[in-house]
Amino acid sequence: MSENVSDGVTSFADLGLRPELLKALSDLGYEEPTPIQREAIPPLLEGRDLVGQAATGTGKTAAFALPIMQQLSGDGRRTGLSALVLVPTRELAVQVSQAFHRYGRGLGVRVLPIYGGQPIGWQMKALERGVDVVVATPGRALDHIGRGTLRPQEVETVVLDEADEMLDMGFAEDIEEILRATPDERRTVLFSATLPPRIKGLTGRYLRDPVQIQIGREEAPAGEAPLVRQSAYVVARAHKPTALGRLLDVEAPTAAIVFCRTREEVDQLAETLNGRGYRAEALHGGMSQDQRDRVMGRLRSGTAELLIATDVAARGLDIDQLTHVVNYNVPSAPDSYVHRIGRVGRAGREGVAITLAEPREHRMLKTIERATKQRIKVEKLPTVADLRARRFELTRAALQESLLEDDLTHFLAVVEPLAEEFDVMEVALAAVKLAYESSGAAADEEEIPQVAQKTERDERDRRGGTGRRDRRGGGGAPAQGMTRLFVGVGRSAAIRPQDLVGAIAGESGLAGRDIGAIEIADRFSLVEVPESAADEVIKALRRTTIKGRKATVRRERDPAARRPR
Repeated sequence: MSENVSDGVTSFADLGLRPELLKALSDLGYEEPTPIQREAIPPLLEGRDLVGQAATGTGKTAAFALPIMQQLSGDGRRTGLSALVLVPTRELAVQVSQAFHRYGRGLGVRVLPIYGGQPIGWQMKALERGVDVVVATPGRALDHIGRGTLRPQEVETVVLDEADEMLDMGFAEDIEEILRATPDERRTVLFSATLPPRIKGLTGRYLRDPVQIQIGREEAPAGEAPLVRQSAYVVARAHKPTALGRLLDVEAPTAAIVFCRTREEVDQLAETLNGRGYRAEALHGGMSQDQRDRVMGRLRSGTAELLIATDVAARGLDIDQLTHVVNYNVPSAPDSYVHRIGRVGRAGREGVAITLAEPREHRMLKTIERATKQRIKVEKLPTVADLRARRFELTRAALQESLLEDDLTHFLAVVEPLAEEFDVMEVALAAVKLAYESSGAAADEEEIPQVAQKTERDERDRRGGTGRRDRRGGGGAPAQGMTRLFVGVGRSAAIRPQDLVGAIAGESGLAGRDIGAIEIADRFSLVEVPESAADEVIKALRRTTIKGRKATVRRERDPAARRPR
């Protein structure tokens, strides 16, 4: 249950924030606090620990950033590190750091984002000069603590942002080690979109009598449609690119994210959609930070309308104009689905969440429905006739807007000579035809076969069991699309599977769920990773340590060699 501490709060001034913060918020155009800000800021100003369950886009960054800056000295002579904010990805580290700069511009707040892939020497120099707030990924924070350049004993507040995502990426031990290194009297703040048992275990061990806040999605009034319209389409794998194109044509999103499982799938789908006439951009962990920044710039400026991305690459991104989220595959876990659809339907705006499910994935939709307690309506794919009717509608609307808003007089030189030779209606029909044909992707005239939905029992009978693979001992050849890496540390160095998952997820673009079978011998380990990411993982692990040890990392030389026992 949440503790209601927001009675009577209608403005940021009611929260008792200092004038510099109120001016910054006013300059940014923020008029009133969001529900999570109204609930979280008062207890944080009192120094309480806090657990907040809130989706991305609800304003939680300001909910913890404003109280941290409220308690900073305003004389510009601050010493020591006031707050450490832990986040799962480099993109979110940059985004949270930028938010601190915007809110704290009147206070001269010194904020430093630190994450893997950025020169560590530059980070060390910045830390030596002194900062008030560090926003870091857990692996890089622990690296600096080990070097003595980040002094956790000075920290007054620790924030765990997107805590469930960090645990999914294998950072649990890193987080606990960091928390143990900070003072017992610190204030600890945890925000998470979901609160699975392991999050509750973490709060029980490291938070003191925390305030519990739960902010759900704003419910639509009775009789009105929900802010996020959720639907699914069952389609065979071979027809998924065509089905996606047709749905995008019918929906006509202002901006959309399409989530894929692998980098290879991202690149292939982006190429396919661009070939159909869309303005699609790929985003995945194999890209440099500069490449990612350019992609996001094109999306935010409207140069691109579709972002094709993996979960890892898209974490922490906040896109105001986003109207649609598409799951190109059914997410493997309900939590992932919650995170994805949480990107639309914000601040009272309507959003659409679409899932393309292969016949064998229908049971996974039911699992997500049970976990989220929300219905995902399974609909029929639009037919060629539906698509044609939608394109006619869009063409008519565009022409109507032009007739009402545009100055068309300079086109008389084209129309008048034609009107002398042809009937005006014929001229209009030819103009509409050209407008229709130039309005979007090429016409799609092939019907997509409707697929019968399989029940859970059908699927179990087909598979003959659960078919899950044990992470600890795959043996034999790697799974399709995977390759096996040799890592020169094993049981004798007290290495466990979670240590390898945490190191890979922390320093590369992969998530924990992307990593395959892990086998650990006395002196080495074997880890399966996607073939497309193998070189990046090797490079990342070679420049970091695993449990304080430098390890030899390479592709497995002899797949036929005897497996560790």
